[in-house]
Amino acid sequence: MQEHSDNFQAMVSRTERYGELEHPDGFGSRTGECGDTINMYISIRANQIQMVTFTVNGCLNTVACGNAVSYLMEGRSVQTGWDLSPDNVADFLQTLPPDHFHCAELAVGAFYKALANYNKGQTEKWKQVYSPR
Repeated sequence: MQEHSDNFQAMVSRTERYGELEHPDGFGSRTGECGDTINMYISIRANQIQMVTFTVNGCLNTVACGNAVSYLMEGRSVQTGWDLSPDNVADFLQTLPPDHFHCAELAVGAFYKALANYNKGQTEKWKQVYSPR
């Protein structure tokens, strides 16, 4: 780990955003060709991303990318969330191995799916009145 940047090391070991949100406003999941799966959960209030949590079944590079997405997006507007790119994640981490760039793509892709899920919920608010049985 000593060959990695301080940002990378912090994102690998940060645990406060690891886990599921009980009632997320948006959820997204992606599985890569490598077999890694990342699930992203978002909480949004007044069009602002309040919290991003995630779970990973995969390598430490995917964990670092999931945490980086959380770190970079919390406090931002939903619209700004769509501007996040895998390059932003890799640049923030500084030492993401080039052969693991797909981990940044997975994390950002799952985040986009969570945003899309949130947006869909906003356009279908009538469904929230009816609880699933």
